[in-house]
Amino acid sequence: MSDYTNLKLERRGHVALVTISNPPANTWTRDSLQALQQLVADLEADRDIYALVLTGEGEKFFSAGADLNQFKDGDRAVAVEAARRFGEAFEALAAFRGVSIAAINGYAMGGGLEVALACDIRIAEEQAKMGLPEARVGLLPCAGGTQRLPRLVGEGWAKRIVLCGEQVDADTALRIGLIEEMVGRGEVLARALALAEQVGNQSPVSVAYCKRLIDASQVRPMVNNLPLERELFVALFDTEDQREGVNAFLEKRKPEWKNR
Repeated sequence: MSDYTNLKLERRGHVALVTISNPPANTWTRDSLQALQQLVADLEADRDIYALVLTGEGEKFFSAGADLNQFKDGDRAVAVEAARRFGEAFEALAAFRGVSIAAINGYAMGGGLEVALACDIRIAEEQAKMGLPEARVGLLPCAGGTQRLPRLVGEGWAKRIVLCGEQVDADTALRIGLIEEMVGRGEVLARALALAEQVGNQSPVSVAYCKRLIDASQVRPMVNNLPLERELFVALFDTEDQREGVNAFLEKRKPEWKNR
């Protein structure tokens, strides 16, 4: 197994459990961002992995975002590299073919919230707090925060969170659509893993195609995506999983997916 800086990887059947492990606040560094990008690439190549669950180590922090020590000298070259690494890592996560679930077990701030935004689904514990406070320290969210957040919560709430520095609790996050589910303290990992297990009931090839179409609906007009939807439906008939899925249903048995 590869060594991923400040990240722990555990395979549980068809689910990859990834834990951000950089105490005390699970901050992101240049090396851990590079490690995340490599980890996602490795999971992408592993056809036995259908879903990914991302959580933070400990009880207080999911992730507090970037380590600000790297920016204290105002070095532009450092900023260029940091922005690139954040973008590459989180965009790789967003493009993962399987289902990614953020299990938010505490504070998710700055880059900590942005990595959750890059996931497909977000579940948070009741005590979790979320925010994008970069402007308080003369920065801005550069890892998708200004783009992904409005798509989830709308322009008004995105501006409250980014421009006013407002932190939201889990109850508010659920109400505005920032998260899809709220659970009790200490329950988020079990819930996220259970949801990830549900993914295994679906054809992983079908899931990858469906995710591609749903993501496309956020950036392209429907008129452009409807033909692609039909094309991908037909493309499934070139896969083993299509034949397995239909025949398993007709034979009243559980399908055995091959992810091809």
